[in-house]
Amino acid sequence: MAEDEIHKTATEARAGTTPHVVRYVLAISLALVVIAFIALLWL
Repeated sequence: MAEDEIHKTATEARAGTTPHVVRYVLAISLALVVIAFIALLWL
């Protein structure tokens, strides 16, 4: 006997909202890597 399927939205499934911190961490780390490569080229 098949069980009933439960359909939830993404917000309901993760029980809350997600902060947008990840995009800031990604942007800052990308900028730091670019700066590091530029610094290595100058050496």
